[in-house]
Amino acid sequence: MKRFSLAALLAGGLVVSAHAQAVNPTQLDSIIRKAVVDKHIVGLSVGVMQNGKVVLAKGYGVRDLASKEPVTPQTMFAIGSVTKQFTCTALLMLAEQKRLSLTDPISNWYPTLTRAKDIRLIDLGGHLSGYHDYYPLDFVDREMQKPATADEIITEYATRPLDFAPRSRYSYSNTGFLILGRVIEKVSGEPFGAFVAKQIFTPLKLSRTAYEPATTTSAANMARGYTSFALADPIPAEPEARGWAGSAGAIWSTPTDLLTWDMSLLDHTLITPASFAVISTAQRLTDGRSSGYGCGEGVNDRGAAIVLSHGGAVSGFVAQNTVIPATRSAVVLLSNTDFSPIGALNQELVSKLMPRGVDVPIVSGPSALDAAKKFLSELEKGRVDRSTLGEDFNVFLTPAKVAAGQRALNAMGRITKIRIANTVERGGMEVAIVQFDVGETTSQGLMYRTPDGKVQEFLFSRN
Repeated sequence: MKRFSLAALLAGGLVVSAHAQAVNPTQLDSIIRKAVVDKHIVGLSVGVMQNGKVVLAKGYGVRDLASKEPVTPQTMFAIGSVTKQFTCTALLMLAEQKRLSLTDPISNWYPTLTRAKDIRLIDLGGHLSGYHDYYPLDFVDREMQKPATADEIITEYATRPLDFAPRSRYSYSNTGFLILGRVIEKVSGEPFGAFVAKQIFTPLKLSRTAYEPATTTSAANMARGYTSFALADPIPAEPEARGWAGSAGAIWSTPTDLLTWDMSLLDHTLITPASFAVISTAQRLTDGRSSGYGCGEGVNDRGAAIVLSHGGAVSGFVAQNTVIPATRSAVVLLSNTDFSPIGALNQELVSKLMPRGVDVPIVSGPSALDAAKKFLSELEKGRVDRSTLGEDFNVFLTPAKVAAGQRALNAMGRITKIRIANTVERGGMEVAIVQFDVGETTSQGLMYRTPDGKVQEFLFSRN
């Protein structure tokens, strides 16, 4: 049978293990502090959860440049479109109560909207409706400087010709989420803010989370939003007039509250597993492509693990909420600087929480890194510990091969920078992808180990 190459193994796809290396809060704090300084972030609040436990909840910078009051874990920030996962959850609650169906056409509530009979509630939640987005820009335009009701905005933007046929494309649309908020109000008989407070915030004890809160009192410990143009110093941002964020983006919260929210989704505290699957499973377009979006949640099902993530941006604020279900981990970043480049910081923090491998069996004995270091160190000396090898590999590694390997390695230089890039599963074995330098030459190989700890293969070549 043809040997599996490293390239073939990686191309074959990975299934996630539920294990990740424990994060170091001090290291995370150092990374965040550097980003705040380097990126000139006014204020930032960060929450990190691993294995269902909060490992970091800390504020950085100031919540108000005038008062210089610092950001604390209790400081509330506008979370913008992270609101959308709350809106979808509220919708799913009503669906579970049989008060509506996700496949109901919006004509049941708004018969005069464009193609209202063809567009379903779930299409709105997945940005598949074709309704033009009323807020595609990154600043408050003249229209949004004037208060408006949700119905006024809906009438203005959802009676136009569609941008595309329903479900044929994905295109982010805040308009659809204003419609969902109004449907929730019509079905529940309550204002949207009252419904989510009673059904979500209060049961989960989200004491620092609110919908359209008043922001005039400094005693409330709420951040002030800032903006900038062309790398100039930050100035206070003028918020959208009332009504424009609404059920698409008007919730304020803290990282600690949002981590509690994330855990409630993973634990199905408020909604059933089937409803959570609606949120966390990417919808399909009419041509079969993945939209990359469930309901109020971005879905990345490529790479080492499924990652659920949603950003938020309203005038003066940016937010990011990212969840890794496989490791019950999450990262929340909230900033009061709408030009704040938190995306790279979010990726760096999330990478610390990703699973290291794919359904990898538990191997007794030393770690993969220690086993690789031992094998390579001994090979440099022209010997191997045959008690650690599987029978076939022991036969394969003849004294002549070991001697030839020693000569080649010694001629190139010392082996340094040994590291494990990833671990995957093959044939019931742990397969460690080992990277290291031999002198100036970068090398990479595969070390196979069975659960008893025996090395069944360790072959490598120039990378």
